[in-house]
Amino acid sequence: MHMHSHSQFKKYYPFIGPFDPCPPIRVKLYNTAPQLYIHFQPPGLPQYSPYEALKIGTLWPALYGPYESKAVEGGPLT
Repeated sequence: MHMHSHSQFKKYYPFIGPFDPCPPIRVKLYNTAPQLYIHFQPPGLPQYSPYEALKIGTLWPALYGPYESKAVEGGPLT
């Protein structure tokens, strides 16, 4: 169950100049915090178990925002 209709994962298309010295990155990805889409904490939100909440870092699934690095070890950062 999602508390919002917005995705916390965003993308944008940066300007690519004709004289840029590096290969272009055509699409940039970034992550926004789930708290941006919940204006107040409604009563009765589902909760993780205490063990699971400590493991993931939040008590409420609606506020969980996974961080997935796009970098590969030993590879270029994009």
